[in-house]
Amino acid sequence: MFRPTQAFLGADIHDGETLHARQMLIADAGGQVAVVPQAPLPDDCALTRLEGGTILPGYVDLQVNGGGGVMFNDAPTVETLNQIASAHAALGTRALLPTLITDTADQTKAAIATVQQAMAMPCAGIIGLHLEGPHLDPSRKGAHDGNLIRPMQDSDLNMLVQAAGRIANLMVTLAPENVTLDQIKTLAEAGVIVSLGHTDANYDTCMAAFDAGASCATHLFNAMSQMTNRAPGLVGAVLDRDDVFAGVIADGIHVHPATLRMALRAKQRGDRIFAVTDAMATAGSDKDQFLLNGREIRRDDNRLTLADGTLAGAHLDLTRAIAVLSSSAGDSLETAIARATAWPAAALRDAGHWGRLGAGLQNLIYLRDATAQPVGLV
Repeated sequence: MFRPTQAFLGADIHDGETLHARQMLIADAGGQVAVVPQAPLPDDCALTRLEGGTILPGYVDLQVNGGGGVMFNDAPTVETLNQIASAHAALGTRALLPTLITDTADQTKAAIATVQQAMAMPCAGIIGLHLEGPHLDPSRKGAHDGNLIRPMQDSDLNMLVQAAGRIANLMVTLAPENVTLDQIKTLAEAGVIVSLGHTDANYDTCMAAFDAGASCATHLFNAMSQMTNRAPGLVGAVLDRDDVFAGVIADGIHVHPATLRMALRAKQRGDRIFAVTDAMATAGSDKDQFLLNGREIRRDDNRLTLADGTLAGAHLDLTRAIAVLSSSAGDSLETAIARATAWPAAALRDAGHWGRLGAGLQNLIYLRDATAQPVGLV
């Protein structure tokens, strides 16, 4: 029998999918929680009264390059992961995929080994790995180092297949121009979450990649073939394909709010578009410049760029993404929160309870309003 030892009253409660108003959150001694109607509580149940706001699951972010002043590429170690995860935990994220931007084969192997070690410990917040590259299209490289971009070889394929056997949530961003359909099929059958990105592939090529097993697209609209009247590109393929997920950087910089608003309306399965931060070293820190593969990236307000003005990741947290989605992109608050909690988790191979109340009291956060810093309930 569920016996509450703690209760929270006065805030709306979001369970990852639905916003519950005028309800109460209760938790037992083990930290399991439930949403119930307001009712008398046992005498020994501690009651916390909140003044409005929303209780919600901690955020799930599937694209985190860095945070707390460091980049995963700089030193793919458990210490680096702890620093990144701690910085994002302070911003409300409770589950993330550390992301290695296009690098050498040795650095990729090190990242895989480190994440495997971190998850075995376990390292709080680390639920898998995102390898963004190196098998991309140089013409859509964005801030990736073009000298490190290359086609997928058998050795790369074997390494990824073996990694998927040890890391449940392994996401790989690739361009179909630099891999074969058989390679995509092999990766997907091994459990890799194949995401198309940094590609100039046409609509038919992208649809063939989805048929082969790709299931996601990386930062929709950015570094990909666009939708035009006679060439729908990857953008059109994503919007036309209801079984495909897509992350989006909802900072009001990477995608114009009007463009984002139209895309959210266009995709029939709206729950397949989720928010990512694409966060760099500046997240959760006061850094305004850092290096990526030897190239300086500077922050001007919330915009990160290389010296030539190319956007280079984002200075973004998911609270601000929710604010942009709900204030400028046409989402309700209920939907915007889902895009940062349960909906990204649904794209994973092993979603667990992340992004939902089942993750327990220790993984819930309280958001007083869209401009406040989220805080944990315990």
